[in-house]
Amino acid sequence: MKKLLFILCLLLAMTGCNSNNNTETVDDTFTVGMECAYAPFNYQISSPSDTSVEIDGGYCDGYDVMIAQRIADSLGKKLVVKKMAWGGLPVALQNGEIDAIIAGMTANAEREEGIDFTDPYYDSHGMIMIVRAGSEEAGFTSIQDFSGKNVIGQLNTNYDDVIDQIEGVNHVTPKATYPEMVVALQAGDVDGITAEMAVAIGVVEANKDLAVVEFAEGQGFDCDTTVSIGLAEGTRGSDFFNAVANALSSIDEDTRMQLMATAVENQPTEE
Repeated sequence: MKKLLFILCLLLAMTGCNSNNNTETVDDTFTVGMECAYAPFNYQISSPSDTSVEIDGGYCDGYDVMIAQRIADSLGKKLVVKKMAWGGLPVALQNGEIDAIIAGMTANAEREEGIDFTDPYYDSHGMIMIVRAGSEEAGFTSIQDFSGKNVIGQLNTNYDDVIDQIEGVNHVTPKATYPEMVVALQAGDVDGITAEMAVAIGVVEANKDLAVVEFAEGQGFDCDTTVSIGLAEGTRGSDFFNAVANALSSIDEDTRMQLMATAVENQPTEE
């Protein structure tokens, strides 16, 4: 009997050790969700770079990855990036599949009902438009000049929401991803696509047939173009939320601008 009890205790101890090791493995990672299809914030590449993180089918790189890496380093954890559709990010955060959304996401009232956001980590300072180079639209100076034009945005984003600020616009059914919007513009299916300046610079750099339209003072979109890190609802004020927020605040503005410049420079040359 004593021998049997000893064996049972030994098995329980071994099970306990295995359980602890698994927990430690999970706790040692900082898992972030993003599309890996929203340059220069995040994009997929086939070969590794100095700033990329391996994902299924390749590597993810970009400004969001660089910010996430600095936060992971501050937390003393290994960064894991999960590539997923934009619409699946909040669900993945809620069910614990990811620890954070770092994906160029703007905090708004609707999203804040299920996500706790940090302070912004980037501000594009306004929404603009991307059009075909040499087109009539390339000379527009007001969003209202696009009245009667076909304009498209990305589904469930500010890019789509702001379009209705243009009176008489033909608001085309939004696309699921930003690259799809670029293809629609190049194909002539639409006359303009909405963009933040950081994204527009990257898109035009990679597609020389496109151009950026900036609007005159007071003639542009009324829109928040800051982006923040999303953490699980109910975590605000927790040790984890505070650790992420503190890590973010330790990245100075000059460094953030340098990281964005690097992301734009290193992004893929073709959509």
